[in-house]
Amino acid sequence: MEQISILAVDDEPFNLDLIEVAFDEYENVQITNAINGTEALSFMKKGLFDVVLLDICMPEMDGLEVLKKIRTMKEYEQLPVLMVTANPEKEHEALSLGASDFIAKPYDVAILCARTLSYAKLNLYHKEIRNQKEILELEVQKRTIELQEALITAKKTEYEISVRLGLACEFRDLETGGHIRRMSHYSKLLARLYGLDEEECELILYAAPLHDIGKVGIPDKILLKSGPLERHEFEIMKQHTSLGAKMLEGSDVYPVLKAGRIIALEHHEKWNGTGYPNAKKEGEIHLYARIVSIADVFDALSSRRRYKEPMSLDRVQHIIRENSGRHFDPRLVQLFLDHMDQFLEIKEQYSDNESTHDIVETIDRVRPQKCFV
Repeated sequence: MEQISILAVDDEPFNLDLIEVAFDEYENVQITNAINGTEALSFMKKGLFDVVLLDICMPEMDGLEVLKKIRTMKEYEQLPVLMVTANPEKEHEALSLGASDFIAKPYDVAILCARTLSYAKLNLYHKEIRNQKEILELEVQKRTIELQEALITAKKTEYEISVRLGLACEFRDLETGGHIRRMSHYSKLLARLYGLDEEECELILYAAPLHDIGKVGIPDKILLKSGPLERHEFEIMKQHTSLGAKMLEGSDVYPVLKAGRIIALEHHEKWNGTGYPNAKKEGEIHLYARIVSIADVFDALSSRRRYKEPMSLDRVQHIIRENSGRHFDPRLVQLFLDHMDQFLEIKEQYSDNESTHDIVETIDRVRPQKCFV
């Protein structure tokens, strides 16, 4: 049987004795007596009660003042407080202060017990609901945290898979893993500087490594040719954009692959319409591709390759600035050049590591070097 804790507050000891006698037959009821408001509030700070029987007329601090203070206690906001009074004129004021009900003096023992126990049980029921709600909220918080962690892991995994797919293509082209990570982070930063929200910036980060995935379909004799490409060979090389788009076709339900398809197809389009495969120009070129184009070229020019030394930063900036409005979106170029220090931080953070060089050197033993095209 549920234990019920009652606080009885009355400045007349006789009335407190009467209340104890009234509940004497109820083994699950515990009565705590307080002879004034100060003592009552002190008891309430030490423990929780299920219902309060509060006399209105008391010296020093009357029941209405005690009621006001009870309602300021967060743990007792919903506590049933039954005002005990022989003066019905105070009832309206008591109700306005949060009284739950009234019990008239002199006591009718049956009414006193029935009404008090009803409110106590109602309070216990509300407590159980609140406890269940708190348990449910904690469980929801726990599940939410688990879901957030799972989503973070999924995103990291998605990016890693995207990087590995891109890296597979770059290894055929004798590039390094650092290039993939750098250009994807350059792309994310440039997207943020352009004003895209964090979700789109993350999307570009994950999709950018897929920009050259179509190179897996280019024959080695062309992809790894050590000298300049013949015109017909270059036409075949250009097909890596369409091949990449074809490989990622039908992936509209997967945001990263969908964005990757756009980037793979359009990252060699040029602002002035002289790019490939579809000679798109200006705003016809998807923003994602325009962003990745700058990031890719910047890294290609500023990084060491098996077939070339890196260009100086001044030279790289000069080339990108010269191609503003020709190859590149002018607004993106300006944002890029204005925040060069942030791009250089990424370059430093994702420099080519020893293990990547070892892998490339292993590949290099069995494949000819190619010249930068």
